Order: sequence, then structure tokens, then C-alpha cells
Amino acid sequence: MRKILMLLAIGIAISSCNQRKDSEYVINGNAEDVHNGIRVRLAQIDEKGQQVIKDSAIVMDNKFTIKGSVDEPGIYFLSADGSPGNVVFMLENSDITIDFNKQIPMESKVTGSESNKSYEAFQNGMLQFKEEGGAIMTKFRELGNEPAPEQRDSIKNVMEDLRERQRAYPLKFVQENNDSYFSLNLIQLESSRAGFDILKYQEAFESFPDYLKNSNRGQIVKQKLDELYKAYEKTAYLEIGKIAPNFESQTPDGKVVSLNDLRGKVTIIDFWAAWCGPCRRENPNVVKVYEQYHDKGLEIIGVSLDGAPNQKDPKKAWLDAIEKDGLEWHHVSSLKYFNDDVAKLYNIESIPATYILDEEGKIVAKNLRGFALERKVRQLILDL
Repeated sequence: MRKILMLLAIGIAISSCNQRKDSEYVINGNAEDVHNGIRVRLAQIDEKGQQVIKDSAIVMDNKFTIKGSVDEPGIYFLSADGSPGNVVFMLENSDITIDFNKQIPMESKVTGSESNKSYEAFQNGMLQFKEEGGAIMTKFRELGNEPAPEQRDSIKNVMEDLRERQRAYPLKFVQENNDSYFSLNLIQLESSRAGFDILKYQEAFESFPDYLKNSNRGQIVKQKLDELYKAYEKTAYLEIGKIAPNFESQTPDGKVVSLNDLRGKVTIIDFWAAWCGPCRRENPNVVKVYEQYHDKGLEIIGVSLDGAPNQKDPKKAWLDAIEKDGLEWHHVSSLKYFNDDVAKLYNIESIPATYILDEEGKIVAKNLRGFALERKVRQLILDL
């Protein structure tokens, strides 16, 4: 009887050693075809946006285990030496199984993390956009090398609509899933992207339950949103729906032109420079839009940021670029590089940059290029 009791005690002790504590996570990895000795690494993105290694393990017999604890669920990355990319998942204190895909880590299967379900739902939504885009491109290719203009434009309209819905998807997801830790992480990730709508994301964050807003991640997100809102307040007059601020500047021949001189017409304010490669590559598209819609009521005023320190003769470079690229619209510049008064008024930090105004001088879009620019101009001209 004593031996039986001793065996039971040993069994309990062993099982308790392998049992996960509620305050810990255990990642059990199945790494098929991964050689013994390969190291897998668990990482997280820090507040500076840098990936920081948190832990690692060695693969033995196609398996690995990583144990630890987190204060709250968050996005983590798992990688293996010799495999491209990462497994992205929500890590929380639970028993988590990762079936590691050596060839395509992003397609690894993660189970056991309740908060990861929200991430998977988001990824499934993004996958639908990818599949929809693939179907559109297949249809476009089926039209042949020279599709009819109306067919080509129809496909482009559908593709641009898809891109707009995809750009809006993260915010929509956050708004509809305001009770998940992943949504908090998603706000933080999106906050570093261009076009981040601080007002709508701030409103979405305020709809989160208190336990999320008061969490460590919630406090980090709130601080980031507060910083972005302060920056937004400084340039709120440039938001879509606002009347574009008037300015005056000199043309190449020394005359003064103001934005108000163009009031009453759809107007593109185009910030560019002779030294700017992306600007020069976009110019043929802008020329095409101008030639197509100028007679119907479109005006363009180009604001050059020439005057870079390495330009020996910025005015000559400016004029040569205008002539070479065939830019037959209004042009102004102080030749002061990014210290140009108009550039500072419009908070221009990089070029090319555009503001699209309706006939009342109201900002209706920013930084559109290619077909998106033509599409918006066409919509505005048709409304005249």
C-alpha cells in the first residue's frame, strides 16, 4: 500500500511539473521537416517599431517548446533559421500549438490562443481582398493586349474601388471588433501608416471597454493617439472638406499668381521638383489628365521645390523640366527647397504631393496618382 501511495505521489509531482500555470504560456511547436538544431525565435515589435527577440528554442525531433508569460495578449512573431518570413499570431497565457510551415511560415496553423481568433478573422478578410484582386486581374488579362477603352476603364474602376475598400478595412474591423486585444494592436500598427484617420480611430478607441483602454497596450495606444491628435490640430485646416488656404507665389517670369485666381474651377495643387525622380515619372500621367480635362474646367498649379543644396542652377533645372515634361499649366516657386512658403503652409514633408480642390476651393482629396487621380478629376468635372 505504501508503494502505491508513493507511486501516486511521484505521478502527481511529475504531472504538476508539466502543467501550465494560468499566468504562463506554453508554445508547443510541430516543425515537420525542420532539421535538429535549427533555432526558432519569438519576437515582438517594440514602441520604436523594431522587432525584439523575446525568447528562442532549438528544434529536436521536429518539435520545440517555448514557455514564458505575458501581462496581456499581444502580437508576436515566430521565425526559424532558414525559413522565409514569420508566423504572426496573438500570444496569451495559454497552451498554444503552432504547426510550423517551413516553406511559408505565414501559413502556419496556430491553435489554443483565444485572442488569435480575432487576428485570424482579420487575416481572412484581407485574404478575400487578395482573391478578389486576383480575379479582377485574371479578367483583365482575358481581354487581351489591347482591350477596348471602356473595358479597360471599367476594370480600373473596379480595381480602384477594391483598393479603397481595402484601405478602409482596418478601421472598419476595429469599429466592429472593439472588444479584442488584437484590435488594440491593429490601431497601433495602423497609426504609423500614411493616411491614418486620427479622428475616426480616436472615436473607435473610445468605444472600447475600460479593461482594454486601461490595459498596458491600451495606454500605449492612447498615448500614440494623443500625440497624433496634437499633430493633427496643427494642420486641421488642410483636412478634406476644408477650404484650401490661399497663397501667392512667383511664376518663372516674375509675375505673382494666387490660388484664388483659379477659384471656380477644379484645381490640382501639384508639389514637385526637377530633382524628384518619382515626380518626373508621374508627370506624364498628370499631363494626360490635364490634356483630357483642361477644356472641361480643370486647372493645375505646380509648386516647385527646386532650390536643393546640390542644385547649381535651380531655376534653369526647373524651367528645363517644365519644358521637357510638357507641363503647360501654371507654375510658381520661390526656389527655396522645402523652405518654400507654400510648401510650409501645406505641410509638405515629401514629394510628389497633391491637393485636389473642387470649384469652390474645397479640398476633396490628397496625394492621388495614376488612375486614382484621373478618376477623381473625372468625378469632379462631371459634377460641374
